[in-house]
Amino acid sequence: MGKEIDRRPGPEPGLRERKKRETRRRIADIATGLFITRGFDNVTVADVARTADVSVNTVFNYFRTKEDLFFDRQGEMIEAAGQAFRDRRPGEGVVAAFRRRFFEGLDEGDYRTAFHEGSEVWLKTVHDSPALTARMRELGEQLKDALAGVLAEETGAGPDDITPRAAAAMIYAAQGVLIEEIAARKRAGETLKEMRDDVYASAARVFGMLEHGIGDYAPKPALADTVTRPGEDA
Repeated sequence: MGKEIDRRPGPEPGLRERKKRETRRRIADIATGLFITRGFDNVTVADVARTADVSVNTVFNYFRTKEDLFFDRQGEMIEAAGQAFRDRRPGEGVVAAFRRRFFEGLDEGDYRTAFHEGSEVWLKTVHDSPALTARMRELGEQLKDALAGVLAEETGAGPDDITPRAAAAMIYAAQGVLIEEIAARKRAGETLKEMRDDVYASAARVFGMLEHGIGDYAPKPALADTVTRPGEDA
């Protein structure tokens, strides 16, 4: 028999560690508020430090770069990418697992789905800043790499097998399209209630395409169907 894995929760963090986490979250929350209100490129780290009543050095003790202040959950997101697959149910494939996870996120208004108040403002802040746009693109690659790594590990895929990377890329591309659609409709003035049915239907359709393939999608009409017959209106 293989060695049994101890899945018991680890010890609770001590007071010092809890205070460090609280300080980190407080600085990030203040920074995000400034970035959203004034624009990422118009706010300096010194502005963040002054508003948070800490030194610039303290900010950099918690965050390596200014972009990290905005994407303060990036580590959590990268870890969750692989964990979502590891936590799949018996008999559940990768698409089904991420489909279920996305719908659970919609139900809960999770920030990963953008189906919550303020998501369009957050994404607009990203799109308005070349630095944040580049970081989001980098984060997307890290998410795909994390999932691809776990897929390769659990399926025994070799280093030259493109399948894990292709599967991860398709899953995150599908989720990205859904998230952008939600944000666009929010920017257009729709409420979450108004778009709810359409969002769930779109998610079902997109994940259905992942599950069943797109081989029969958008075929070109046969020539006989496109030529106007004599006597018919042009």
